[in-house]
Amino acid sequence: MIWIIPLVGLIIFELIADIFAKEYSLKNNSALWLGAVLSYVIANVFWLYAIKNGSGLARGAIIFSVSSAVIATVLGLYFYHEKMTGYQTAGIILGLTSLILIFWEA
Repeated sequence: MIWIIPLVGLIIFELIADIFAKEYSLKNNSALWLGAVLSYVIANVFWLYAIKNGSGLARGAIIFSVSSAVIATVLGLYFYHEKMTGYQTAGIILGLTSLILIFWEA
């Protein structure tokens, strides 16, 4: 399960990039744009290591997508005062359920 370490790096740098991108959309500062692009590139380097070390494309992509979506949602709600509909909340709950099922060892 060594692939979890680069997958966590991927999630962290993706979220940093998302914050830079959101701030760029609000402030239109080219340094923020550059920070977003560089963070996305670093995130994808971690993705390559995660796949190489056994995350698998399907499993790794699901873990990354759901985890980053949940954390980005929390950031959007609390720091940027974005709103969510009931359907969107249900989607987050289903995503969290999918993570439980992905890690479930039968």
